[in-house]
Order: sequence, then C-alpha cells, then structure tokens
Amino acid sequence: MSEVIISADQVGKRYILNHQAGGYRKFSDTLVHVAKAPLRWMKPGERDALQAASKEEFWALKDVSFEIKQGEVVGIIGRNGAGKSTLLKILSRITEPTTGRITLKGRVASLLEVGTGFHPELTGRENIFLNGAILGMRRDEIKAKFDEIVAFAEIERFLDTPVKRYSSGMYVRLAFAVAAHLEPEILIVDEVLAVGDAQFQAKCLGKMQDVAKGGGRTVLFVSHNMAAVSALCSTALLMRSGQVAARGDVKTIVADYLAADGASSGELQEHKLDSTLTLKRYEMSQAMIESGAALTVRLELESTVEQVLGELCLLIYTAAGQRVAIVDLRGERTVFQARPGSPLRVNIDIDRLPLVEGEYAMGLFYAGNQGRKEVLQLRTLSVLPRPSEHGSAPYAAEYRGFLEVNRVVEVQS
Repeated sequence: MSEVIISADQVGKRYILNHQAGGYRKFSDTLVHVAKAPLRWMKPGERDALQAASKEEFWALKDVSFEIKQGEVVGIIGRNGAGKSTLLKILSRITEPTTGRITLKGRVASLLEVGTGFHPELTGRENIFLNGAILGMRRDEIKAKFDEIVAFAEIERFLDTPVKRYSSGMYVRLAFAVAAHLEPEILIVDEVLAVGDAQFQAKCLGKMQDVAKGGGRTVLFVSHNMAAVSALCSTALLMRSGQVAARGDVKTIVADYLAADGASSGELQEHKLDSTLTLKRYEMSQAMIESGAALTVRLELESTVEQVLGELCLLIYTAAGQRVAIVDLRGERTVFQARPGSPLRVNIDIDRLPLVEGEYAMGLFYAGNQGRKEVLQLRTLSVLPRPSEHGSAPYAAEYRGFLEVNRVVEVQS
C-alpha cells in the first residue's frame, strides 16, 4: 500500500479585512471637512470617526482535512474564491495556516504564479540553477537535467537573457520545465499553465502524466479546464467556500461540480437577441460528455411580432474562439415560426458528437425578418476522451484536430 505523502488536518486560513468607516473619502474632502470646523477636528472622537475602520474576519479555508498517497494525481476544482489557491500556497509553504497542520514528505516543486522563484535580473541559465537550489537539488543533479530543461522550455536563443525581458509565456515555459524535470516528490501546478499556448499546455499535461505514471510522483493540479483535469487526474477534490465539499473518482466529482457550480445544463434565464426576439432557454442534456456520445439541446424563443426564422443553427467553438462546427437545424419540412404569446420550442438530438477532448463553447445563429445574428458563449461543453478501442495510446490532442473519426482498417500484404 502506498504511503501517505500529504496530510491536512483541520487546516484553516484566516484573513482580517479592514473596512473604512463611512466609505471612501478623498484627501480633499477631509481638508474641506476640517476647514469648515477646525475646532471639532481637535476632539478625539471626531478624529477617531474620520480614521476608524471596522474589521472583519474572513476564513479562506476552514476545517480542511484530507490525505493524498504517493503517486496519486489529484485535481483540485471549484469556483473562483473557493480556496484552491490558498490551499496550494499553504502546501507550498508560501503562507502558514492559521489553524490545523499540514504534513509533507519529500521535496515540493510548485508553479503557482508566473515566475515564482525566479530573480528578474538573472538570466534564464542562472535561474535554472537558482530555482533548482531552492528546490533542494545539488548542482550536479541540476547539470544532469539542464539540457532537457532548456529543450522542453524552447528558450535556447534567450538562455543568457535576463528573465525580466521574457514574455509571460516564456516565464511559464521555463518555470514549468524546471519544476517538472528536477524530480520533486510532489509537483503542485495552479491555473498558471493557462498563460501558455495550446500546444505548450498539451505538452505540459503530457509531461505531468509522465511524471506521475513513470516516476510515481504525486501531482496536485488546479484548473478550470475540466477536460484536462479528467484526462490527467484519477481522483478529484471539490472545494466550496473554503471547505472540501467532496472527494472521489474524478469523473464523478467533475460531474457534480459542473452540475452545481460550473457550466451547468440548467436553463438560460433570458437572452435578448434583438428588439423582437428573446432566447428564453438554451438547455443541454449534459455539460460534460465523452467523445462520440449523444447530446440533446433544447431551445425556446419568444417573439413580440409574428415572424419566420429562415435560418437557425447551433454553433460550436473552441474555448479560444475558433469555430469547430455548425449544426444546421433546417430541414425540408421544418418551419421556425415565432408568434407573440406562443413560444417557439426546438429540440435537437445529436446522436454522436465526435469532438476531441477539450473545452468548447456552444452558441446560436439565427436569421429572420428582423435581421441575423451570432450569439456565442451561451453554454460550455466539456468533452472527455473516450477509452481506446484498439489498445494503442492516442496521439496528443493538439495533433488530432477537432474530430474523432471512426474507421475500419484492412491490411493486405
């Protein structure tokens, strides 16, 4: 049985928030106030009223307890403000917990912010050795991995340039390369990877899989990309309001998160398309599907005038905004007639959506008597990789385009 390498016991983190009494007051306002009644300013009570601030306790984390075993790859998910980054900062020893205790066994490499652990005046070469030393590596260990780090980061031309001149993407490439190649027992990666381009993100995910599976090291991965979390992690930890809401199999936890916190399949309250047409519903049967699975979309539109929509399409985009597909809803006997007081309801059954794993945005296009319009980002769809049918590991997602194509292969020799 694998030993416990990370243990959190009722960890809490408290911050004190200061609220200025009476709201924000400009310096000029204070001078005017004093000039009008200079003697009143001399009274202690008046000075205190001007300078008083109320204090409020805020618990970013409260009673967080869990154990992670060696070799586990754990996704930490939740909405913004749920406490994910605070937890990682405590695990990385950047900040101390207010209550409770964290126990770590082994060296920790963390990538929480762009350029964490780098000195801006030093070159890329010097920062590799500096960062390695911070991680507790000997100089000969760093030298042994140096060429691999530089090749992975793709910064050979700028190796002897001070990192203060690097772009944010170059910072991330070098920082991740150092953290992943210097063989820490625990690797902690926050959403900072989103700064890199799509190809580098895929490269990093592949490296983290190699780190976890090949070296038996422990990986904690925070991301809002549910497809990446599902592809990389075996278990997940769901954070809500500074507490652990659930932990378990990654697919189950991600589904719970999407249903309650993320891009849920619930109804769209209302979206004004133009002066006469309102989208009342854009509902999906699931917010997370496996590649090649079925999907049902339900639309409901209301019009203030009688009109016929000659064109109606679902739009599918990548998270970066590149169009993947149009689902044309027109048919030989299909008429999209909208009347006042009678909602136009359209049900669309897609029997197979063969998208490569990733995050996608769902939108709508329509054209009618009153005009035509594209509406993007109405829903978010997470697509998970489907199990291999032929036993071979799939190529990385960036090489496979957007679609998974079924095929039958015959070999003759």
